[in-house]
Amino acid sequence: MFVLLFAVAAWAGCQNALAGGGSFVTLPALILSGLDARAANIASTLALFPGQVTTGWVGRGLVSGAGGLGFRALVAISLAGGALGAVLLLLTPSSFFARLVPWLVLFATALFAYGSFVKRPAEAGPRVGPRAAGVMQFAISVYGGYFGGGIGFLMLAALTAAGLAVRAAGATKNVLASIMNAAAVAIFVFTPHIPWLRVAVVSVGAIAGGYAGAMLLKRVDERIIRGFVVLLGATLTVGLFLRQGR
Repeated sequence: MFVLLFAVAAWAGCQNALAGGGSFVTLPALILSGLDARAANIASTLALFPGQVTTGWVGRGLVSGAGGLGFRALVAISLAGGALGAVLLLLTPSSFFARLVPWLVLFATALFAYGSFVKRPAEAGPRVGPRAAGVMQFAISVYGGYFGGGIGFLMLAALTAAGLAVRAAGATKNVLASIMNAAAVAIFVFTPHIPWLRVAVVSVGAIAGGYAGAMLLKRVDERIIRGFVVLLGATLTVGLFLRQGR
């Protein structure tokens, strides 16, 4: 089981480095290892966090504020929203979250597909102001602390709508993703019955895969990876709905 978890986590880390969507892999793998859906989501968040910190650190030089909000304000909003999302997850009964997971994976897959393959004009519309930018980031952060699938595309859309260039928006969303998950991790580590051995195995695998993905980034066609992620997400969605119907 641990060898399989390590292999899956290595793929997830590589996938995150190349295209994103690594939680699509780790969440069902942890469920199949014997965890309930909520425990698997917590374990996945904890295990993937070190890789997110690494990604954010590498791109820290390009981070910026957006929509009239400074970067520190975005950090504070992300911390608050991530913490609230984590608390909401802990207050959600495991049975309810298990029923919710297929819909969350479906939403995240659709969001991933839209962000990956739907072409949008450079000027998509009027730029949002500070209040709208803050509200969007807070809502995304709550969702990120609760589930997290697809937050990269949500933030990229929000930050570019707030006026950031794509490259700066990408670097900023990576840092903010690690920050909102830091709030969730800070809460999750105090929850009882965390499967720390599984978390450690997945974390090491994800770090190894992330390093390999960074090396492959310039050689692999991202469209192939993104297409595989969408196919995987659709397959997982169908499987989760069928499993729920049993």
